[in-house]
Amino acid sequence: MLRILFLGTGGSLPTRNRNPSAIMVNREGELLLFDCGEGTQQQMMRAKTGMKALTSIFVTHFHADHMLGVPGLIQTMSFLGRTEPLQIYGPQGVKEFVNVFIGLGYYKLRFEVEAVELSPGDTVKRDGYCILAIGTDHSVPSLGYALTEEPRRGRFDREKAIALGVPPGPLFSKLHNGGDVEVNGQLIRSADVVGQKRAGRKIVYTGDTRPCESILLASRNADVLIHDSTLASDQEEWAKESKHSTAFEAATLAKEAGVARLVLTHISSRYTDDASPLLREAQEVFENVMIAEDLMEICIPLKGK
Repeated sequence: MLRILFLGTGGSLPTRNRNPSAIMVNREGELLLFDCGEGTQQQMMRAKTGMKALTSIFVTHFHADHMLGVPGLIQTMSFLGRTEPLQIYGPQGVKEFVNVFIGLGYYKLRFEVEAVELSPGDTVKRDGYCILAIGTDHSVPSLGYALTEEPRRGRFDREKAIALGVPPGPLFSKLHNGGDVEVNGQLIRSADVVGQKRAGRKIVYTGDTRPCESILLASRNADVLIHDSTLASDQEEWAKESKHSTAFEAATLAKEAGVARLVLTHISSRYTDDASPLLREAQEVFENVMIAEDLMEICIPLKGK
């Protein structure tokens, strides 16, 4: 299971239909939160995600619309009895940020909050996947993140194994796990009955940024690219000045990177009533694109089933 839940898709400030930035990834039951704008915990309640399985928060930068939800969320988790540690990752300044909000409200937490400062190129390794910190081009120190799964084992050819004389049972498992076996004096190699490794899945989240080479490189062949798309092209000069991207620019990068799907997020409040101009201009360049909506969920299937 690899699912993306968009808890907040607005840019800079909340609107009546969009919360500030917050994206949750559910990977095999582990919850990862990317940015945590104000109201994120309420969105989690509406989506019924639960909080116990949340292991980490990855903050892209310290503008208010990307991190104001953190203090309330961690205090709520403490109030609910959480004892497991929580890691908060971010760019330069994350340790100071964590120290400040832990002191808010004179509230003693029941669990440890660990702040981990990342630089572009740093990798957080987990069981079966890793998260790469990507340098981005914004007005303050900022990062994007790429979640990449490890390759999966190749497909086991049961019929071929039986034809080679391997009896069903423990030897099947050994072969599938990469071991060779001997049956009736004949060596059966794992490679004889197991196909090529199957690629893992990849999700890239840019946070706030101008299009840049580092995002392009990290997004190569991604299953999903979630890109800043604050403005339409008629506001390109303002996008450049404020260090955001237009929908057209996001789509151009997605096409060059060869991603499978593009999701536009961080939508300016000027498009509260109608975000279709962003979608139309992106579709001029890249076909498989959608605009993120609050509480929208997408599922990424396994490759090479």
